[in-house]
Amino acid sequence: MDKLALSGGEPVRSAPWPRWPIFDDADEKLLLEVFRSGNWWRHSHGQGVELAEDEANPQSMVARFQRDFAVAHGCKYGICAANGTVTMEIGLRALGIKPGDEVIVPAYTYVATATAPLMVGAIPIFADIEPDTYNIDPARIDEAITEHTRAIIPVHFGGQPCRMDEINAIARKHNLKVLEDAAHAHGSSYNGHKCGSLADMGSFSFQLSKNMTAGEGGVITTNDMEAAEMCESLVWAGRKRGQPWYSHFVLASNARMTEFQGALLLGQLRRLDEQNARRAANARVLDRLLKDIDGIEPNTTLPTTTGHSYHIYMFRYHPEAFGGMTKQTFVKALQAEGIDGAFAGYIVPLYKNPMFAEKNFFGGAWPVDAWEHGRKLDYSWFIERCPVSERACASEAVWIPQTMLLADEAAMHDIAQAVSKVQRHAAELVRV
Repeated sequence: MDKLALSGGEPVRSAPWPRWPIFDDADEKLLLEVFRSGNWWRHSHGQGVELAEDEANPQSMVARFQRDFAVAHGCKYGICAANGTVTMEIGLRALGIKPGDEVIVPAYTYVATATAPLMVGAIPIFADIEPDTYNIDPARIDEAITEHTRAIIPVHFGGQPCRMDEINAIARKHNLKVLEDAAHAHGSSYNGHKCGSLADMGSFSFQLSKNMTAGEGGVITTNDMEAAEMCESLVWAGRKRGQPWYSHFVLASNARMTEFQGALLLGQLRRLDEQNARRAANARVLDRLLKDIDGIEPNTTLPTTTGHSYHIYMFRYHPEAFGGMTKQTFVKALQAEGIDGAFAGYIVPLYKNPMFAEKNFFGGAWPVDAWEHGRKLDYSWFIERCPVSERACASEAVWIPQTMLLADEAAMHDIAQAVSKVQRHAAELVRV
């Protein structure tokens, strides 16, 4: 009865996990409204918060959404764009980041956090993460600052806000800009203030896996009108509100979001608070169950975290408590037990990706080697400087995605039971 599923036994869980994305008739109605209107692209250039809804100038779905999302996140302005990667690039440009500037980013995150600086000609400099949260470590930020540093991109990894008081204090001391990468942090809050409102600017993603999704999409949030206007111009091919349509004032691309995406996201925003509450409740159950299993350590929730979106629930796996079983084998065994969304996370820290190891950027090493600032930057330097990131990738970090946290409490017991079952059979798996 206790035979591992990998060895032909019955899995702990056979019930399905919640579907994703979640939608209903109200979402269909919004999409049909766009479809039947014929207004399939965002036809309302300008800040959504300033637009009036009337017969002569119907407000677009995108304008409605970016206004509502900004307000829900404690900001005056929201600027939607095609995806959460381009929103970071636009945000950096709007903050005045130029070729040759250095931008500090965490080593443990999605690649877009580091490629956004490269795409504006700046140089990403990696900083290590905290061992108990996997968020960027403020002490490591401080060590990475040089006379060429101009910005910091803290990532609210998994949905837990970074130590923003410390990060903002460092930024003020060195006159740096701060762009929050809040791709995981829809609805998360720090000391009662929403992510996206904690620094100069915030960037959110609506890619399919995110807690709010339109398949793709992104939004920039800010309380700075001048920065918002620049972001808007950069989304709209360099146009300026109130100026002739074919007048272009700054080099920019077309990064607009479609009206269909805006319609979907209005429905997604309606569900966010309730879904995040369910995720948080189930995360508390998992914390309680997993901390009693030897060799499993749930990531710490900081006292400053007054709202956690749990885009990813993370725990630290210690192989020595499982007979030396590799993290990869452990995760494979969990998946076989019906915990099929369990994931080992990043294979290596960002600086070990071939792009950085080989400096394969714009057909070569530009902009990094063009702006050496008296040194020859070698991304292998960061191996010794980022031991926590190395450990998280190699042997420690295990992810449970937000979709699984939308199940019932019994499903959390299934996760814990599967972990215990794998541990009981560790010797058998290690022999294999």
